[in-house]
Amino acid sequence: MATGTVKWFNSRKGYGFIVPDDPEAEDVFVHYTGIKADNDDEFRTLYEGDKVEYEIVDGPKGPQASEVLVTEAAPRKFKSRSSQGYDSNFY
Repeated sequence: MATGTVKWFNSRKGYGFIVPDDPEAEDVFVHYTGIKADNDDEFRTLYEGDKVEYEIVDGPKGPQASEVLVTEAAPRKFKSRSSQGYDSNFY
């Protein structure tokens, strides 16, 4: 099983890339269907900086991550909201 760090993941498009811990390996494509979930209804996503372990399989365009499991979640970055309940940077 390989290990690495999520470089980026676009939840809307459902894919991103993992930087392997092996310095000689190239970035690995990851599709949301390759992320392990507790059930089929669970929303599958990754966040930049998440530490993951995964299997490498042959995808349609080359190596692809499968059976992706987050081993250490990165701190989440959320937009702050004002006391009025709206994003103060928006207005």
